[in-house]
Amino acid sequence: DRRIIEVEMFTKYIKASLAVLSFLVAVSCGVNEYSLESPDGRTCVKVLSGERLEYSITHDGSVLISPSAMEMEFVTEGKVLGRDSGKMRVRRRSVEESVEAMFYRQAEVSGKCNEAVLSFGGWSLEIRAYDSGVAWRFVTDGCFASDSVVVRGETEEFNLPSDRMVWLSYSVGKDPYANAFQNAYTHQRVSEFGTESSLAFLPVAIECDNGVKAVVCESDLKSYPGMFLKGTEGGFKSEFACLPDSCYIHPARCQKKIAARMDVIAKTSARRTYPWRIVAISDEDKELPVNDLVYLLAEPREGDPSEWVKPGLCAWEWWNDWGLTGVDFKPGVNTETYFAYIDFAARLGLPYIVMDEGWSARDDIMSLREGIDLDLVRVVEYAASRGVGVFIWAVANVLDDKLEEAAAYYSGIGVKGFKVDFFDRDDQECVDMVYSIVEALARHKLMVDLHGIYKPTGLNRTYPNAVNFEGVYGLEEVKWASPKSVEYDVTFPFIRQIQGPSDYTQGSYRNATEESFRIDWHNPMSKGTRARQVAAYVVFDSPLAMMCDSPSLYLSDLPCSEFIASLPTVFDHTEILAGELGSFIVTAREKDGAWYIGALTDWNSREIEISLDFLDAGREYSLRSIEDSPDSDLSPEKYVISENTVASGDTLAVPLAPGGGACYVMAPIR
Repeated sequence: DRRIIEVEMFTKYIKASLAVLSFLVAVSCGVNEYSLESPDGRTCVKVLSGERLEYSITHDGSVLISPSAMEMEFVTEGKVLGRDSGKMRVRRRSVEESVEAMFYRQAEVSGKCNEAVLSFGGWSLEIRAYDSGVAWRFVTDGCFASDSVVVRGETEEFNLPSDRMVWLSYSVGKDPYANAFQNAYTHQRVSEFGTESSLAFLPVAIECDNGVKAVVCESDLKSYPGMFLKGTEGGFKSEFACLPDSCYIHPARCQKKIAARMDVIAKTSARRTYPWRIVAISDEDKELPVNDLVYLLAEPREGDPSEWVKPGLCAWEWWNDWGLTGVDFKPGVNTETYFAYIDFAARLGLPYIVMDEGWSARDDIMSLREGIDLDLVRVVEYAASRGVGVFIWAVANVLDDKLEEAAAYYSGIGVKGFKVDFFDRDDQECVDMVYSIVEALARHKLMVDLHGIYKPTGLNRTYPNAVNFEGVYGLEEVKWASPKSVEYDVTFPFIRQIQGPSDYTQGSYRNATEESFRIDWHNPMSKGTRARQVAAYVVFDSPLAMMCDSPSLYLSDLPCSEFIASLPTVFDHTEILAGELGSFIVTAREKDGAWYIGALTDWNSREIEISLDFLDAGREYSLRSIEDSPDSDLSPEKYVISENTVASGDTLAVPLAPGGGACYVMAPIR
């Protein structure tokens, strides 16, 4: 027995020693090719150094990314990292980490990867291979004589082995580098994307062999522009917005616009890490909405803001055009209207209202707009007396002009957060402004909902007071267009949601079929069923979620409204029970032992059977559901609420009308 114990101890010692060696080892002083495998051995990224630095990615032996160049070109000293790199030194280690995730789709995010640092003398390339994808970034740590550098450009190629089908959003507008990052997805072959002026903003999904998907995204975008993709003959190539050279103020909202650009993309520190480039990989579509690499690779947070960052549901007036009915005052941007929204929020137990565009002066965040009857201090005080907090809207650069003064003052009178809008860019200057605003608001214990902005890139990990982001083709589009929103709703959770949460602004009570839909700015409609609108609160990651329609409509249908108000917006665990990109999705989320399920479909009706094996065995759960009614295909506002009991091992039949949805709440019976 003693000999057995000694052998076991020796074995543990050898394993521990090997682990230390794998962390510290420097593999040869001169290699030109290096391969790194994921922990499960299924994904391999290979890097080749020579005249140019190239990488390729395989998964189960199938090529996802063919040999593709990666390099950074600097004005400073004329350096080009990745060209004529020569031999590389390699340090490798295994990394396993668990991150407490605040106000996210999981309470904890875990990751295990194999990492290699390829050093070339004063600069390096960090590569990580996870079971769920591959990530890499450039690091400069001594290759420049100066303390600061100017980046002319960065090349990241994504060459494909064949003419793949892809899902992408075109970057549209007069300046494709400056827009709201809102567009539907186009499903097409990569060759159809074009090689001239077309740009796609991230993320972009690529269909590979055997149902595998590869999604190009990025993380930790600090003081650097966001990446776009441009078509090439064999795939994609990165493009970046250049720094502004001159700007002007648009008269309508006092929004800062770009008149001309420089021919460089960044001016930055000579010693720094650059953003992570990520190719997320899934065998099944249902793995994509819960891929956590963007969050995991973001810069960690400092401090614990959990005492004052409190996400939740918001009553919101802009989408429904301050659409109160049956009141004895004129609805609009005035004190009485906001008192009514506060009363509605208090009645349903909503923690917030949002005061959107129109309350402040066009060019001064410290002044009220002329000609309105609004006492902001009274509104905030009245809201506090009813247990409701207030978010206030601002144009990004207008807030930035008086950032410290505004943050101190509005925090002092009791405002809980800002909805900051009209960034509409992701060049380095704008990214710096985003960080500056979020950091300043955090110091004054103010939350922020970032609207009119590029996709999230992990900022919600670094600064958890950044509770939501737009960068999504959300419900506001129906106020002026007839978008393919039903199709989009079952597409973006598999692609855009990899990057982080989305301020979609669901909750419409004027529900329409494709045929009955009409555009009406003052009385906007949504496509699909009312049960779909409810289910969206579970399917979409939205820690700060809007109830976008009029309190008058919500109060006319209290059973549905109270169902929505009972739903949490932050969860302990999320998984996708079933789904197919572009067709349907069924999401399950757990919070404090209760489970919430949301299901959405496209314009095809379906019945999906879901196993409830994830429930705790031996416990019974109360089941409350809201589902499409049998005639929701003709009358989409109709739904059925029912109650039942279920247990682990039961099967749930989910009926979905065309454009339909369903939502279920399962609470353990104690």
